[in-house]
Amino acid sequence: MKLLVKNIKKLVQVEDLPKRWVAGKDMQTLPCVDNAYLLIRDGLIADFGPMEFCPTGTDAEEVDATGRMVFPSFCDSHTHIIYAGSREIEYIDKIRGLSYEEIAKRGGGILNSAQRLREASEDELFEAAMERVNEIISLGTGAVEIKSGYGLSTDSELKMLRVAQRIKRESPITVKTTFLGAHAVPAEYKGRQSEYVDLIINEMIPAVAAENLADFIDVFCDKGFFTVEETERMMEAGAKYGMRPKIHANELALSGGIQAGVRYSALSVDHLEFTEKDEMESLLSSTTMPTVLPGAAFFLEMEYPPVRKMMEAGLPVALASDYNPGSSPSGDMKFILSLACVKMKMLPEEAINAATINSAYAMGLSETHGSISRGKIANFFITKPIPSYEYMPYAYTQKLVDEVYLHGEKVCNK
Repeated sequence: MKLLVKNIKKLVQVEDLPKRWVAGKDMQTLPCVDNAYLLIRDGLIADFGPMEFCPTGTDAEEVDATGRMVFPSFCDSHTHIIYAGSREIEYIDKIRGLSYEEIAKRGGGILNSAQRLREASEDELFEAAMERVNEIISLGTGAVEIKSGYGLSTDSELKMLRVAQRIKRESPITVKTTFLGAHAVPAEYKGRQSEYVDLIINEMIPAVAAENLADFIDVFCDKGFFTVEETERMMEAGAKYGMRPKIHANELALSGGIQAGVRYSALSVDHLEFTEKDEMESLLSSTTMPTVLPGAAFFLEMEYPPVRKMMEAGLPVALASDYNPGSSPSGDMKFILSLACVKMKMLPEEAINAATINSAYAMGLSETHGSISRGKIANFFITKPIPSYEYMPYAYTQKLVDEVYLHGEKVCNK
């Protein structure tokens, strides 16, 4: 199959020599081609360039993108998109002044979702999750990381990951899966946290590995959740089965989670609302991607991560949605761009880099996703007519994604 997109007003995020990530001041550079073409062959990017060099006689299906731009699909490297039921009552509790930790102590939060998930069937979870997956595809996301973590028992964690694998098989979106049994301590283990950690290490991890259900292992290493020592034990256990760490870190306090992630070569450390000089210095000498989730900070009215200081220190930064029912009930990566620019003072170029090439790295996909580069998977979207790429985060409520292509095939037309 061949596809030729012609007369593209601006082809965004192009690479002749693919990079694994973009860091520091380089994040302010966004390579583009004006008045461009894009040639797709067998689901891969075959070529691109100015229209004056557009190939002829290719026998390709042609799409005229006059007045419109082409972006690589967003890569959303942190989601909890499989869940049973919403949590809008907790949203009202937040409005009334209760904190995230206070709601959790009352049996809300993650424990609320865990109880609902245990009662749901795999088919029910799959059908609900596929509605969300189709939604994020229509909004421009072409790769998504899906975590477990609302099961908090061996059977229910396996159930979640089987649903994620089914999404991977039946949806055109690229899926990476993460085992997050250490998302919270279930109610039945209250006061016996160390026993629950032992259960994760001795039973859950081997069971997940036996069915080859997870690419990564994650731990919520933070105040009121899991300690650094517990996190390191679980990371070690996961590594024995080939699961690289991706850590929830420093959302609620200076927890030591960032440094723990770096010590164990975590692919990413995520949240990072509490990040200071020592954490940044640790990350600078690592291959760990700092990943920020402004949707959660926005919804919970928390302090935003010090992204400007991170980039000034020379770090790369990735953006993800944290799509989940309790603290970020949206997977709209375009809105995440807007939050990054408005609330964290990222330039549009920095935000787009963070939501494409850097977030592709944060899910182990930088060789195949995150940019327009020859040989990469042809995941991209065509915008409606817009004046500039800066307009994407600027027009924060406008639906600007017009046509979506995954593996070179049209999957959504707005």
